[in-house]
Amino acid sequence: MSELPIEVAATRDRDLVRSLISGDRWITAHALCDLDDGEFPRTRCYVARRGGEPIALGMEYSGWAPQPLHLYGEPAGVAAILTHGIKPRAAWVPTPLGGDPVLDLQYETEKLHPMLRMGVDRGTFARYAGDAASLVVPLVPADAPSLNRLYQLGFAAWLPPLAVAEGLYRGIHRNGRLVAAAGTHVIGRRERIAVVGNVLTASGFRGAGYARATTSAVTEGLLAFCDEVVLNVRSDNPAAVKVYESLGYRVKAEFEERLVIRRSSITLPRFLRRIFGSV
Repeated sequence: MSELPIEVAATRDRDLVRSLISGDRWITAHALCDLDDGEFPRTRCYVARRGGEPIALGMEYSGWAPQPLHLYGEPAGVAAILTHGIKPRAAWVPTPLGGDPVLDLQYETEKLHPMLRMGVDRGTFARYAGDAASLVVPLVPADAPSLNRLYQLGFAAWLPPLAVAEGLYRGIHRNGRLVAAAGTHVIGRRERIAVVGNVLTASGFRGAGYARATTSAVTEGLLAFCDEVVLNVRSDNPAAVKVYESLGYRVKAEFEERLVIRRSSITLPRFLRRIFGSV
């Protein structure tokens, strides 16, 4: 008997989407956060079904390319979604170590980062109490220009005041200048999970515990209403890994973050290289 055909369709059924990503919350944290009322309308979701049974999910965040793309489920279903559903010209995609054969059929990797997914909960969190902790202050939307100067963000990745308002940011000022900060990529209040990001200390101010202090403050604030907090860190950055481990974060998975370009695209890769730098 031949295998049933796979059908792909867009969906706005949040409960269905949740059922396909709720297995390992440490791994699917970003997608779970996108189920929030403020995020879900900005997300395009496609489900692949075989004989009416959901077998795969694709979630793409809306906005200027490249945006995050999350793929879950059976390889045949994922392939069908990339062929008949979500077809971004460029996207940031987390993949297993060594890549994803299904993704590689239609996309080429323009940039690759070896990453660790780390996570913490109330049971493992270890609050930083060093001298730098007393310097940490909450950041507000009016601090967005200072954050962008610290992060040296250009037009392709400008952090708007709304992102600061919707997130949770903490920083340290020295002589009137913001020199260290940590914040959030996304918060899933509905699922009680959050993703820490944008951790940076300006050169010349490193080694004083500022990253540890700001990340600790953000994590503590999130754990007041979240059950799990996760972050991604380059696996070739042992100093950062050590900082997060000292706060109780533990490695949950290894993966590769890839900037991928659809193989049919001709001019976009060169344009993206100008923005994001060469591989």
